[in-house]
Amino acid sequence: MEQDWIWGLVGGLLIGTGGAVYLLGNGRIMGASGIIGGLVDGSGRSTAVERIVFLVGVALLPILLMPIYREVDTHLTTNPAVLVAAGLLVGIGTRIANGCTSGHGVCGISRLSLRGIVATAFYIGAGGLTVVIFRHLLGVI
Repeated sequence: MEQDWIWGLVGGLLIGTGGAVYLLGNGRIMGASGIIGGLVDGSGRSTAVERIVFLVGVALLPILLMPIYREVDTHLTTNPAVLVAAGLLVGIGTRIANGCTSGHGVCGISRLSLRGIVATAFYIGAGGLTVVIFRHLLGVI
């Protein structure tokens, strides 16, 4: 029996716990795009240290776990152009939606935010449509 779903469950629990700790600890939403955006546009200068620590943790933890989980298959494409395009599209989407999956999906839905629920429904739908088009119709991914 496939047991890959366990990793999704563990990851979801960790993200949810992180969002709750971040909200309870400082009263702000754990939206990665907002955390990065505040550093880029300068609006988060007063909380820059907290934002940088958060981002360093997000980047550093997978590196620290590499010795434990040496063989990880993410099923990502090996085409760098597709990876760059995907990253740019995610960044553009988070600016248009005024938030990202962690802000709207995890923190917004858990707080019963209508804006978070609507945004999540749209980006899940857009993601599904993107897979249908790029994988099944165009064969790119």
